[in-house]
Amino acid sequence: MTGLLEVLDRHVSIVPILLPLIASAAMLLLHERRRRAKAIVSSLTLAAMLAATLRLLAVVADASTPEIVVYRLANWSAPYGIVLVADRLSVLMVLVTVLLGAAGMTYALARWAALGPRFHSLYLLLLMGLCGAFLTGDLFNLYVFFEVLLAASYGLALHGSGKRRVKAGLHYVAINLAASVVFLVGVSLVYAVTGTLNMADLADKVGQLGPDNLVLLKAGLSILGVAFLVKSGAWPLSFWLPTTYSAAAAPVAAIFAVMTKVGVYVILRLVALLWPGGEALALFGSSWLLYLGLATVLFGTFGVLASAELPRMAGYLTMISSGTLLAVVASGDPVVLSSALYYLIGSTIGIAVIFLLCELVNRRDGEVAQAVGPVFHDDFETQLRNEFEGVELGVTLPLATTLLAAAFFFVALQLVGLPPLSGFIAKFGMLAAVVEAGSGGYAHAPASAAWWVVGVIVFSGFCVLVALMRKGVSVFWAESAGTTRVVRPLEAVPVAFLIALLVALTVLAQPTLRYTAAASAGLEARSSYLSSVLQPPAGEEP
Repeated sequence: MTGLLEVLDRHVSIVPILLPLIASAAMLLLHERRRRAKAIVSSLTLAAMLAATLRLLAVVADASTPEIVVYRLANWSAPYGIVLVADRLSVLMVLVTVLLGAAGMTYALARWAALGPRFHSLYLLLLMGLCGAFLTGDLFNLYVFFEVLLAASYGLALHGSGKRRVKAGLHYVAINLAASVVFLVGVSLVYAVTGTLNMADLADKVGQLGPDNLVLLKAGLSILGVAFLVKSGAWPLSFWLPTTYSAAAAPVAAIFAVMTKVGVYVILRLVALLWPGGEALALFGSSWLLYLGLATVLFGTFGVLASAELPRMAGYLTMISSGTLLAVVASGDPVVLSSALYYLIGSTIGIAVIFLLCELVNRRDGEVAQAVGPVFHDDFETQLRNEFEGVELGVTLPLATTLLAAAFFFVALQLVGLPPLSGFIAKFGMLAAVVEAGSGGYAHAPASAAWWVVGVIVFSGFCVLVALMRKGVSVFWAESAGTTRVVRPLEAVPVAFLIALLVALTVLAQPTLRYTAAASAGLEARSSYLSSVLQPPAGEEP
């Protein structure tokens, strides 16, 4: 048994990638009518992914074990082989992804998984791409995992069909295909200059480049930065996001909430590795990140105020979360980054809950919001659609309106950042650290930059509070007379689970902040990352 556990520990890094890949491929062989079998396979896969991620979290957070776990496929050493690198930051992102994935899949089993073909396979491929993007140690495989998660997200964005969903989904596909081309151009330019795409090897070779090659490298990384900003939903490259996210099926939009964080994660990773001491921020343009982040927050804030539909408001809330992270990440201060990571967890989970609630709060007895429908007038009456039409799994819950109202107002207060919830702890920590860093935190911006960050984030929080409270009163008070909302147990459980996570994030704020502080410090420990990745595998001569 001990030997088996050692083997599992040695390969645990690849489980969140390999397991959903195998399960999704296996389910392609199952007929669409075998919904129960697919539900069982998906549930077991997500349970195993969660167990593996928790084990990986315990390993990287244990003081007696290495803080960075490097998995070399086929035992090939870097930079020639493919490596997966699990440190505190990447494992944290994988954990958030798996938790949201489990909640979204549970919600989808009530209805959405049965309203279109290949939902389970696409969903697991999306999770596989997200986990791979967070764990990969080189830019080429980052591109590969990006394409995997984007290909799966194209199908999921169109899941359930309907004219609005198809129109928004096609815009989403076009924009992300263009961003993928930009990504590929940037990666190609970086490889042409350095001869490597392994992040650790790239960081090791940066100091050896001449002035001419260094200019080309900066150009390639700047092109990559544009692709990352598109994927993180930064203004003005985010015009597609509110429409696409609001049109997507509820469980799909919930997992999409973490996709915008991939771009923020990659910027953080490259900034920490390529140039120590904050010089990389000058390369990526810390002032530009600051201005883009603030503009994204303001644009998202006005979008929330102007939106009448809750799904569209949730799309703009996603932009506010990404903009806040970009604005504070631009400071490069480790204390700011620690609170920013804590904010990332709470805001991502909170926005996912809002997306799940969007369908439920607009649903009436005998009516289903976000209903599927034909793209054209005569092409949708297929045998598969007729079989799934009107599917109802489970029974409705009593007092649904009261439960939904409580969940909505709790999450609204969480996203706004009112005490004593984790949203307040995160925002207070970020803003206090930004003010303390002062003008030194934004070396390439005016001395008043820190106060602009504080003012914009506080203003945004106030406006979001007004908009969400206005919407909540309208939905649960003015429009609720004589109506009965329908909530199935499989829909209530994931919402309750995510809210419980937000409560735990508040109650366990101190240990969580200790972990995020260690993750932030790990980003600063550039030499530790390089030595862990570039050292030869066991049994190989250096």
